[in-house]
Amino acid sequence: MTKAKVSDLDFNNLGFGYHDLPYRYKAEYHDGQWQPGELTTDSTIHLSESAVALHYGQEVFEGLKAYRRKDGGVNIFRPDRNAHRMHNSAERLLMAPYPEDKFVEAVKEVVKANQDFIPPYESGGSLYLRPLLISTSPEIGVHPGHDFLFTIFAMPVGAYYPGGLAPTAFVTSEFDRAAHGGTGQAKVGGNYAASMLPGDNAHKAGYSDVVYLDPREHEYIEELGSANFFGITKDGQFKTPKSPSILPSVTKYSLLALAEEMGMNPVEEAISIHDLDQFAEAGAMGTAAVISPVGSIAHEGKKHVFFSETEVGPKTQALYDRLIGIQYGDQEGPEGWVQDVPLV
Repeated sequence: MTKAKVSDLDFNNLGFGYHDLPYRYKAEYHDGQWQPGELTTDSTIHLSESAVALHYGQEVFEGLKAYRRKDGGVNIFRPDRNAHRMHNSAERLLMAPYPEDKFVEAVKEVVKANQDFIPPYESGGSLYLRPLLISTSPEIGVHPGHDFLFTIFAMPVGAYYPGGLAPTAFVTSEFDRAAHGGTGQAKVGGNYAASMLPGDNAHKAGYSDVVYLDPREHEYIEELGSANFFGITKDGQFKTPKSPSILPSVTKYSLLALAEEMGMNPVEEAISIHDLDQFAEAGAMGTAAVISPVGSIAHEGKKHVFFSETEVGPKTQALYDRLIGIQYGDQEGPEGWVQDVPLV
C-alpha cells in the first residue's frame, strides 16, 4: 500500500478510514519479557500461518484520539485509561500486558512522529490511534501463546458529525453481543465479529445499529452497536446500564464524571427495555463519535421516540460540548484528563 501524503488529504472531508501513515510503534515479547520497542515505517505484520491470534482469537486492541488545539499544540485524551483497559483485556486472554507507562509513552511517540497528519483544529478532525496486541506463537492446539506483538498505528479521521449532532434510530436484536462471564468487558476482536451480522441486518432495515439486550433475559439494555448507552430522565438524571458484559468505556466514565459536575446525579444501574418512557433524551457513547444521539429505539414492532428524531436534546448537547471542549483544549477539565504531546 502506498504511504499517505499530507498533500493528498482533504482534512475537511476525511471520514473514518485507514491511511498508511509514515510511522507506527512495534514491540515484541519473547522469552518471558518485552523487548525494547521502536518506531518503524513497516506497516505490515509478519505472522506464522498457525499464529494463535489467527485461529483462536488471542488478541486485544484499543482506540483513542489526539486532538490539535487552537494554539497548534496537541492533546491526548486520557491515554492512561486506555493503557489500563488494555492491561485488563490482556490478562483476561492470558496475554502478557504491555506496561502501562510504556503504552502512554509509545502513544506520544506515534503522535509526534506523525504530527503533520493531525487534522487542524478548525476541521473538527483528530488523529485516531489503534493500539493492538496479538499472540504470534505458532500453535495448532487450543493453547495460549507465549510470544506477542504490540503495535500502535494512527490515521487522521474527520468529525463524526460534520454538520453537528444528528439523532439516529436503533432497533433491538435477538442476537447477543457477549455473554455474562464471557469477554464482554474486554476489548477483543471476537466481540466485534459477533456484532457484524446483527449490525448488517439493522442497517438493511434502515436503522443506525442494534440495541443489544442482556444475554440471560433479553430485557435489560447492554450496548448500542459498539457503544455504551445512556439515558437522561425527565427529571434530569443521567443513567447508564450496569452489567458484567459491558465494555468499560473511557468516554462513558468521562461523561459520568461530567454529568456529576453538571448536577445530573449520574448512576449505573440495570435499565429495562420496557422502561424507556422514563427518558427524555438518550444517546450512545464511544471514542469515534463521543456521543451519538438516539432519536428512537424500536422493540418488538413498537417505536419509542426520545427528545426528537431530528433534533438533539439540550442536556445531550451540553454534555457533548463540555467533553469536546476538554478534548480540544478549549475548556479546563478534571486534572490529568488531557496530556500534552511535546512536538519539538
